[in-house]
Amino acid sequence: MSEQLHNPKLEEHPGSNAEKDPDNWVSGDDPMTGAQASYLTTLCEEAKVEPPAEGLNKAEASKMIDELKQKLGH
Repeated sequence: MSEQLHNPKLEEHPGSNAEKDPDNWVSGDDPMTGAQASYLTTLCEEAKVEPPAEGLNKAEASKMIDELKQKLGH
């Protein structure tokens, strides 16, 4: 009888890389993406807060997006 190897692709509800803490991202220190910048601008307008200054990295932008989404009830 052969032992089956664990295959996460076969899980009914697999975990997501999006759930990984931004502080642990390999590319977290890279500049934020255009999509992050655009989404942050939209969320800041909706929350009536000042958009962040240029220079956020991917991890910082992700955290700010999460905070604004929580504040706005998204």
